[in-house]
Amino acid sequence: MTGPDNTAVRVALWRAIHVDFDQPPHVFVDKIGLELADPDDDWRRRADMDPKATAGFRGSVIGRARFVEDLVAGHAAEQYVILGAGLDTFAQRHPGERQVFEIDQPETQAWKRKRLQDTGYGVPEWLHLVPVDFEAGDDWLQRLVDNGFDPTKPAVMASTGVSMYLTKEATVATLAKVATLAPGSTLVMTYLLELDLVDERDRPGREMSAQGAARSNTPFVSFYRPEEMLAMAREAGFAHVEHVSGRTIAERYFAGRPDGFTPSTGEDFLVAST
Repeated sequence: MTGPDNTAVRVALWRAIHVDFDQPPHVFVDKIGLELADPDDDWRRRADMDPKATAGFRGSVIGRARFVEDLVAGHAAEQYVILGAGLDTFAQRHPGERQVFEIDQPETQAWKRKRLQDTGYGVPEWLHLVPVDFEAGDDWLQRLVDNGFDPTKPAVMASTGVSMYLTKEATVATLAKVATLAPGSTLVMTYLLELDLVDERDRPGREMSAQGAARSNTPFVSFYRPEEMLAMAREAGFAHVEHVSGRTIAERYFAGRPDGFTPSTGEDFLVAST
């Protein structure tokens, strides 16, 4: 059975390393993803798990997870949709708080369903694993409705670490579809910045991650400037759009840490509401 892609596993393992290696206070606490991933015993010796060498990338993953879940916690919507859910564990860490819809490829969803059952978490009635075959042209919004999503009620939708793998045309189509959700719905989406907007100290890391993505046959294909992303969201039909920079995330969650742990630059956020 095909499991999650390498990126989803890496994110889950970095979350666990944050809890085990980085000094408290921890920005985000999640070791359930590690439990689901069930890596080999020597996973900590992987080159991409070096806690010092990967600190900036790990900080970005941790910071965005905290920002997104703070946004969800402050929203009145009872429906939370995660596009490209991978090994996300919101549903296990916040049981029954709201209806959670996880969208991913059918093979990944089948693997995750089995892992949730094997680890004892199960798939409760408020967790909806929504398989969508994007390559076959599945309509993910229709698949959501088929799996219990109520399009007449507001929702929060998160798409993190996805847009760089999509063409700009595909992202425009996604924005247009999300903009049709019920009034009061909110989308939070990450995107990679054009290289000249990345701090000089972080540019070698960006190049290295891009090369790694290409070797894994999942190349980065789209980069943005904040004003471009805001314009795309307005044109898609959102009533309110906001740019949140990675630097804002660093200031909000990492300022004053004695260990100097902070995210690398290069990933910003779109927050758009209907």
